[in-house]
Amino acid sequence: MTEATIMHFRQGRHHVNPKQMILKVADTAEEAEKSIGKTVTWKSPAGKEIKGKISALHGRNGNVRAIFEDKGLPGQALGQKIKIE
Repeated sequence: MTEATIMHFRQGRHHVNPKQMILKVADTAEEAEKSIGKTVTWKSPAGKEIKGKISALHGRNGNVRAIFEDKGLPGQALGQKIKIE
């Protein structure tokens, strides 16, 4: 089990996708590619867990996209660590 850092919501010019997040997993795209398909879990300060799945690379600097099933992460999650299983 490893960790990643939550960087930002995936967004466009006029729209923010609350169920899609950008995660910093590794320093290179080759290392980050190994984590595609794995499950990510964020635990809130109240103890609730929100689960998602890593879907694809995001750029060439070791970032990946994670899509969460039922609800997205809150803004307080930005900059925090998330578990990769």
